[in-house]
Amino acid sequence: MNAWEFLTSGPEQTQLLAAHLAKLLKAGDLIILSGELGAGKTTFTQGLGRSLGVREGIISPTFVLVRIHPNRPDGHNPGGPDLVHVDAYRLATPGEIDDIDLERTMDDSVTVVEWGVDRVEHLAASRLEIELVRAVGGDTAAASGIPETLDADDASVDLDALFAGSFDADEDCDEPRTLRLSAIGPRWEGIDFSVLGQPMTTTE
Repeated sequence: MNAWEFLTSGPEQTQLLAAHLAKLLKAGDLIILSGELGAGKTTFTQGLGRSLGVREGIISPTFVLVRIHPNRPDGHNPGGPDLVHVDAYRLATPGEIDDIDLERTMDDSVTVVEWGVDRVEHLAASRLEIELVRAVGGDTAAASGIPETLDADDASVDLDALFAGSFDADEDCDEPRTLRLSAIGPRWEGIDFSVLGQPMTTTE
């Protein structure tokens, strides 16, 4: 397992980091998000989804458990994977996860599961685990090193339009966050996560 820590100053940087991560993703990838209530899990997923070019309207799926956001053929990433957004908070066991039949959509989608630790690891041989933690002790993100723009291949993406004013209202994310990313399994061997920015720490 390889692990990195990144520091973001607020929702814009959290979504920008997610946008850079989206460029490494493909259909079949599984992301498990953890963190306390209000840590920014849905805000992160919004940035991910916009960069993937899926249908807008990403909100917490708490009461419906699963929301599917199809790729937009008229968007900036036509032909990309769909996004399946899951809230596993009320699902106590892997068996209850199986009941919502995520295997049906995984091959064609990027699957993001909030509160998925110890619940969904059996769905894929490889996964990314991302924990969002509110920074303490006066930390700032001045040295986070997260690139302010997407790469040259993404020149068609209007970042102002991508992120402007669209954060989850239920998440208290207007403060620094530490994002702890762990890459597990053969899918992620040799993948260069430096495109996300300069990490605070790295463990390999």
